[in-house]
Amino acid sequence: MSIDPSATIHPSAVVAPGARVGAGARVGPFCVLGPEVELGPEVELISHVALAGRVSIGAGTRVWPFASLGHQPQDLKYRGEETRLVIGPRCMIREGVTMNPGTLGGGGLTQVGEGCLFMANAHVGHDCRVGDGVIVANSVALAGHVTVGDRAVLGGNAAVHQFCRIGRGAMIGGLTGVERDVIPFGSVTGDRARLAGLNLVGLKRMGAPRDEIHALRAAFREIFAEGSDAPLAERARAAAARHEGRALVAELVAFVLADSARGLCTPGGG
Repeated sequence: MSIDPSATIHPSAVVAPGARVGAGARVGPFCVLGPEVELGPEVELISHVALAGRVSIGAGTRVWPFASLGHQPQDLKYRGEETRLVIGPRCMIREGVTMNPGTLGGGGLTQVGEGCLFMANAHVGHDCRVGDGVIVANSVALAGHVTVGDRAVLGGNAAVHQFCRIGRGAMIGGLTGVERDVIPFGSVTGDRARLAGLNLVGLKRMGAPRDEIHALRAAFREIFAEGSDAPLAERARAAAARHEGRALVAELVAFVLADSARGLCTPGGG
């Protein structure tokens, strides 16, 4: 056991030998830390938090009651392999959130970036990769192997299918079932997600230049134009050539052309 002298551990907490607790960390009442748990500086476990397996939590992250982090993945193929859950600094993990470590088939790592907010009862499945500044609302479910780009927002009770990609700055509406990849800065809604447009509010909040936004809007219309007989990849390449030098368009086109296990969410849904 390695507990920094400046850390505080409530007498009712259970900290297994081998666990590491960083400077200024606070472990509240009735928390349980397994032997391979690592808390960075100033991490706070408010109360009744259960940490198991090889889980690492970055500096300044706060975890609310009844969160369960690092327990074995919900994968029938899992046989006790040593896999990991890594959570970045300055995250807020609210009541009842669950996060599972990776599996060998997915690279052995579930990773959450910095400055993320996970609201009550959200779930992050095995082998997920969640970027920085992501907001995950109440009861959102990320299945295994999902990738979520920086500053994406997922509305309450949304559910994301295994292996889907959620692009940077995307907006997922509440109660939306995501079965296919969502483009960067895309906005999707519906019981089975359809692409409704661009997340213009998110683009403005991130400080995207006006000319870049205009170019992205034009490229979006060109790529997802209704009634076009040209293949989507061909339309994407044409848009890249037409808007050469525009960073946001290049990011969109690269996402569209990348290999995918799930295909793309489009205005028609599939």
